[in-house]
Amino acid sequence: MKKKIRNWSQYNRALVQRSNINIWLSESAIPKWQNTEKHGGRGRSNYYSDLAIETCLTSRAVFHLPLRALEGFVNSLLTMMDASLQSPS
Repeated sequence: MKKKIRNWSQYNRALVQRSNINIWLSESAIPKWQNTEKHGGRGRSNYYSDLAIETCLTSRAVFHLPLRALEGFVNSLLTMMDASLQSPS
């Protein structure tokens, strides 16, 4: 049995609100985004910290994104936060 919708404005607001996503990084995570430790071996050092990579991969698992779409998604979040950071590529 279906319910009849009586308050359409409230129903429309609920549908719009359903797609609202709020994601943020804590202030303590922003300085830890880039790796500052040297690995001591040959080759290029790691530019992104484990925290940055884990954050991106967790977002990928939650939103079922391919890697290239994930990079754009994380870059857009960092842009909205006015953080001068980039997503691991």
